[in-house]
Amino acid sequence: MYRVEHDGRNEIVYVAGPPADRWIFWKGRTFRAGPDKVQPAPPGGPHKVRPSAQSLTAPMPARVSRILVQPGSAVRKGAIVIVLEAMKMELPVRALADAIVAAVHCREGELVQADAVLIDLT
Repeated sequence: MYRVEHDGRNEIVYVAGPPADRWIFWKGRTFRAGPDKVQPAPPGGPHKVRPSAQSLTAPMPARVSRILVQPGSAVRKGAIVIVLEAMKMELPVRALADAIVAAVHCREGELVQADAVLIDLT
């Protein structure tokens, strides 16, 4: 966990993983960093559910701590929809835009792998 000053504000940035494959979590967004560059984490990957245009995925292997929405719920951009727990940290997953929850693909207490689809938004 790092405290970063950005545009005159202090913000918290979470970093996890080995040096050759770092995961960075900042303001509800996930980035992946290798030895030569930082880029947004790729969506998709091995999972059982095909992602929709607005699927929220697990940024790293984690346990589902709390699910704060259900199918049919309206969510606002930036709202926390699910909380994951990994490496003794809570990782809130936020809605990327105003949307309606189409489906929830996990249960509280479930262990999920990186890139697993958790929630579909429409």
